[in-house]
Amino acid sequence: MHAQGLALSPPLGWNSWDGYGLTIDEAGFRENATVLAGLRQFGWEYAVIDEGWYMQDPFADSVAGHKYVWDASGILIPAVNRFPSSANGAGFKPLADWVHAKGLKFGIHIVRGIPRGVVKDNLPIAGSSFHATDAADMSSPCPWDEGNWGVADNAAGQAYYDSMMRTYAAWGLDFIKVDCISDHPYRPTEIAQIALAIRNAGRPIVLSLSPGPTSLEHAAEVAGKAQMWRISDDHWDVWTAQHKAGAGEFPFGTRDAFDRLAGWVPYVKAGNWPDEDMLPFGWLGPHPGWGQARQSRLTPDEEKTEFTLWAMARCPLILGANLTKLDAYTRSLVTNQTLLFINQTSSFSRPVEQSGLPAGFENARVWRATIGAPGARGYQEYFAFFNLGESPVTLRASWKSLGLDDGKHAAEDAWTGEAGKPSKDVSVTLPPHGSTVVEAR
Repeated sequence: MHAQGLALSPPLGWNSWDGYGLTIDEAGFRENATVLAGLRQFGWEYAVIDEGWYMQDPFADSVAGHKYVWDASGILIPAVNRFPSSANGAGFKPLADWVHAKGLKFGIHIVRGIPRGVVKDNLPIAGSSFHATDAADMSSPCPWDEGNWGVADNAAGQAYYDSMMRTYAAWGLDFIKVDCISDHPYRPTEIAQIALAIRNAGRPIVLSLSPGPTSLEHAAEVAGKAQMWRISDDHWDVWTAQHKAGAGEFPFGTRDAFDRLAGWVPYVKAGNWPDEDMLPFGWLGPHPGWGQARQSRLTPDEEKTEFTLWAMARCPLILGANLTKLDAYTRSLVTNQTLLFINQTSSFSRPVEQSGLPAGFENARVWRATIGAPGARGYQEYFAFFNLGESPVTLRASWKSLGLDDGKHAAEDAWTGEAGKPSKDVSVTLPPHGSTVVEAR
């Protein structure tokens, strides 16, 4: 049975990967979470530590050099030299308690599987008569991470994940991102085991699956087990990438996301959020998960377009910026109450069919978000216009071509609050890669 009442609207939060890669430590996490708590009034709430928190040396160039840390039952635990509050077997409970006291929710990342060193030592699995070798599937390691073996689809494998989730639930975990599971390779057996282990642990924990692209043919299956799942490979600060041969679709760009999100529209609903990945805005440093420390390569217009698209498509909004260096422009985007309102409350969001748009929209996109039902109290219609081209453009369309009635409507700008005179059509002028959102009044 799917978890009830979890992630009824798209999760909003922050993840350490885009700024820190493997290297986030307790001090850096607390600094970022403190800034996030200042955004709590706008709905931002999940503070997530991404990969590597169990490594004593995240800068090492090998698994052996990373020096993973696990407990007597083979469950990964925080490296005390990086997370000092986890000393004396406390795990992440003190840090989770601190996060909760700030009104936030606490999350971590894991790579699916069981550490190879745990299997080598054949440690006992807590709460069972099994040992690590009973649970390991050595035929299914993560192909891009050499730390773990896969977990077998048997009672021992379930016991291992049960033990893991009991431990993490006791810490006060609210969110877990599980990697190397939703694509390259797709591991439905481990998805099912983890989802069951979360239910067995008795604490509501949002399950996020990674990386993408999750196949559309698996949509119903993942939606029955998880609240979020990645629909692209890692998204970074590029408009569109020239992918190298054999590299798949990494890195995935903003321009690439339009058609991808459109394909997943039928699967967006309360508790199920196709995930286009984190927002690589602002300062990406000191040690980003890809490339050198830098200010995001996205232009201000591209950041605005990306945030608008994610918001209109009801995608989870997970900030990747180093929040301790949050610039005023990025802050203005992520605190726009209209865009956040659309993201959190739309009853139906979808792209407007290109075939119904007038001439001039060949290199543009329009996305429509509806709140409520026509005639009902609180009914609202929003339209986002996107210029995918390299030159400024003026886009003009009748409200009827966008799906409304043939009457006159005023267009209120979601960013400025200014509204034009009622008219049968709407016109917007956009810079290259630019966007805007209007409410039809």
